[in-house]
Amino acid sequence: MKINQLLKFKPILIEKIWGGEKLMTLLHKDSNKTDIGESWEISDVNESISVVSNGELKGRNLKQLISKYKSELVGKNVYDQFGENFPLLIKFIDAKKALSIQLHPDDSLAKKRHNSFGKTEMWYIMQADKFSNLIVGFKKNSNKEEYLYHLENKSLLSILNAEEIKKGDTYFIPTGTIHAIGAGVLLAEIQQTSDITYRIYDWDRPNPDGTFRDLHTKEAIEAIDYSAKESYKTSYNTIENTSSEIVSCPYFTTNIIPINETILVNNSNKDSFVVYMCVEGNVEVQFENQTEKLRKGETILVPACVKEISIHPKKKSELLEIYIK
Repeated sequence: MKINQLLKFKPILIEKIWGGEKLMTLLHKDSNKTDIGESWEISDVNESISVVSNGELKGRNLKQLISKYKSELVGKNVYDQFGENFPLLIKFIDAKKALSIQLHPDDSLAKKRHNSFGKTEMWYIMQADKFSNLIVGFKKNSNKEEYLYHLENKSLLSILNAEEIKKGDTYFIPTGTIHAIGAGVLLAEIQQTSDITYRIYDWDRPNPDGTFRDLHTKEAIEAIDYSAKESYKTSYNTIENTSSEIVSCPYFTTNIIPINETILVNNSNKDSFVVYMCVEGNVEVQFENQTEKLRKGETILVPACVKEISIHPKKKSELLEIYIK
């Protein structure tokens, strides 16, 4: 059965101990809270299933759509692999304060322990306050003993790699990589559908009620990748009005499109849904007689069976284009 429309979803806003106001002030999310840390744009995580906000399918959720439209929505290859589960979780994150230092297990460990997928992810920095940074990986190769020594002595930061960041910086975070988003960072995150996090250090900060969030010291030990990389930041090139690849892995491919004139997009070579996240400016996405506005901080899903769309920028804009190869 054909699905004949572009899909927008109602954002799922999540309060966090480290959240702030940028999702509302910069990305126009609708909330009067002051601690919104995440906007889940497209989600198939239990209890947080995205609901369509536009067109004839308004009010239907993502699970219902996959169940009805199957490979027409997600692509044959994706449906064969994931069945009725949507494989990606698409988010915007506002870290007013630093997130905990954490990591995620790989597929095999996550399956064994949690009956879940692992969590490979990537970050695209949309805005960063002056001197904002990220923690990603180790400074040099480490091991379990060295890691535990520094964890117990509260000197973990001395062996971890921290980097100052700016708009446009991109980081690919494979499973097992220790990481933390620093204070003052607004970013787009693309990840496998999984909400499993091993928190290893939380800055000794209490919850509002005086309790502390759980740490997962024991679970993390076998999940950590102790090797260091020469560089953690992803280097990529951009070409105006052209889709250029920035990250590609078995779980997702993310391209970037800087756009200042109308482009026609043909996705005939993709056996996958395609997601567009507007990370700068605003555009209109057109399919047949349907036109959807997409401004900074909004996301749209193009079903796999929709092969041709046009994108019209209202001003100089930037899109992330996400699909599964």
